[in-house]
Amino acid sequence: MSLAGAPELTVPAAVPLVLRSERKHHGEKLIRVLLGLCALVSVVTTVGIVVSLLFPALEFFAEVSPLDFFTGTTWAPLFEPASFGVVPLLVGTLSVTFWALLVAIPFGLGSAIYLSEYATPRRRAVLKPMLEILAGIPTVVYGYFALIAVTPLLRQLGLQVEIFNVLAGGLVMGVMLIPTVASLSEDAMSAVPQGLRDGAYGLGADKLQVSTRVIVPAAMSGIIASFVLAVSRAVGETMIVLIAVGQQPKLTFDPMQSIETMTAFIGATGNGDLPTGSIEYKTIFAVGLTLFVITLVMNVFSIRLVRKYREVYD
Repeated sequence: MSLAGAPELTVPAAVPLVLRSERKHHGEKLIRVLLGLCALVSVVTTVGIVVSLLFPALEFFAEVSPLDFFTGTTWAPLFEPASFGVVPLLVGTLSVTFWALLVAIPFGLGSAIYLSEYATPRRRAVLKPMLEILAGIPTVVYGYFALIAVTPLLRQLGLQVEIFNVLAGGLVMGVMLIPTVASLSEDAMSAVPQGLRDGAYGLGADKLQVSTRVIVPAAMSGIIASFVLAVSRAVGETMIVLIAVGQQPKLTFDPMQSIETMTAFIGATGNGDLPTGSIEYKTIFAVGLTLFVITLVMNVFSIRLVRKYREVYD
């Protein structure tokens, strides 16, 4: 109820509270600049890699038809007449990657489930560092191990493998990738809230059901990221395939035979005596650019998968 003749009361508008530092922190500005430079270095490095591959590759495709390069089934750039069909190298790369993932994904994911859900904190503190030691072994050691130990073992088991073969190199590469899958997947599973586990146990689920039907789906984005990283490492691995798989570019999926991968060709040819600027020398950049595009497409695809299966918890 208002009184006649009484003055109207006005309420002042709320003034937003802004917190500002009265002192200038020059150290924070310096740290910000340094962090920006670190991010810039990665971008500049990526651009530099693309430029260093792109221009020689364009010069190569000016002399060799891209259609012949990507559809040809014979790879013999150092012979006369030369043949520049990259399909055998691509098939060899995919074949070795397949056998590597056949080992790395099930064993890596199984190790992650055990470390996250079954192992006691004491066992986890011992087993996880021991597992990650595998990632620190030089790849050249893995290559010689595949050549002098795994290949003779496969022959003793009755498999008629060649001295250099896909199976030995792929299996050993899979062992090398187990820590990559296991460590990243275990970190993703450990980040799942304990409340999901407690709720599942409260509904009567056992540990296996909780692990495979609750924890693994909840951590799927991190698990997929570990798979994609393993694929990228398998596609880009050089020393194992160069030592144990061979340098014979055959168009075959037979794991018993010797083949050549894209990285093995780059590593072997880059150390040769090819004259700079020749068409044979430019094949290195054409194959390298192809490999770069393949890994880029895989990374873009993996980002979409991670965003699709990402779970956000409060």
